[in-house]
Amino acid sequence: MATLGGLVAIALGFAFTQLSTVVICIIGALFLALGLDPLVRWLTRRRIPRGFSILIVFALVIAFAAAVFLLVIPAVVDQVAELVHNLPGAIAAVTKEPWFTRVFGDTSGSQQLEKDLASFLSDPVNLVSLGGGVLKVGTAVANGVSGGILVVVLTLFFLGSLDAVKNSFYVLVPMSKRAAVVDITDQIVVSIGKYVSGQVLLAATNGVFGFIAMVLTGVPYAGALAVVAFLLALIPLVGTVISAVLVTFVALTVSPLTAVIIGVYFLVYMQVEAYVLSPRVMNKAVDVPGILVVIGALVGGTLLGVLGALIAVPVVASVLIVVKQVIVPRQALK
Repeated sequence: MATLGGLVAIALGFAFTQLSTVVICIIGALFLALGLDPLVRWLTRRRIPRGFSILIVFALVIAFAAAVFLLVIPAVVDQVAELVHNLPGAIAAVTKEPWFTRVFGDTSGSQQLEKDLASFLSDPVNLVSLGGGVLKVGTAVANGVSGGILVVVLTLFFLGSLDAVKNSFYVLVPMSKRAAVVDITDQIVVSIGKYVSGQVLLAATNGVFGFIAMVLTGVPYAGALAVVAFLLALIPLVGTVISAVLVTFVALTVSPLTAVIIGVYFLVYMQVEAYVLSPRVMNKAVDVPGILVVIGALVGGTLLGVLGALIAVPVVASVLIVVKQVIVPRQALK
């Protein structure tokens, strides 16, 4: 029996490895659907049928994605290409600054680094090799497109059948415990929906205000960096910090004063987000201690990458709801 159990575990692990992309798409679509569900429910409370509410919400999501793809992505691609092209010159400008010489001494080593970097980036073959080769880059692009289409289809399915799926699950629960299971499930769904929508709103706020700050201070590639800041801000706790460090480093290529100004802005923004925006936007959607957020993000990121870090907080919150309302009352009765 032990050998059979081990073989089954190995087989399940192998199957999960082979289906990891599909599993990630399913989890991403499920959390996206739960994030859109509060908006669907808001429309249904305005006496709009759920089917039409789903179509309206989905049309808005598709329109937003199309706008990002048509308006933002080309500009971001151009700015990223320009950033790669101008990176050696930016490094040269930084190494020639008086403060750099005072801190790091002789610039002969940095000049050699500049030459090597310029030589490396001037060869298109090296740029392609950064992605693992032409075939790997093409495969990654194809997988990204197919994965995006799969997520869109699954999200629409989850939105349309969310209540039916929950009702099918409730049927499997004994009648004596069904009311408690329904209550806990509804709490988990609402909590995850509020968290996902709130995190997206906070990330959008970080990207928009960061873009304005970068434009006002003259930081180059503001559009590309704003999109990167939005994506990184989706990761709880560390995302905003990483984006702040990245933008400050790019601002350093302009001048130390610009880097200090943009760094101070991000410090102020992170305080405002932590003590003003986040409590108001989240509206107590999740109540998770900070140490569990860090542990959950680390474990989720290790298992599922960026997606795991994104869903770590709502998963931990769901587990805490079950612990508080199921396990703790049972222990109190013993």
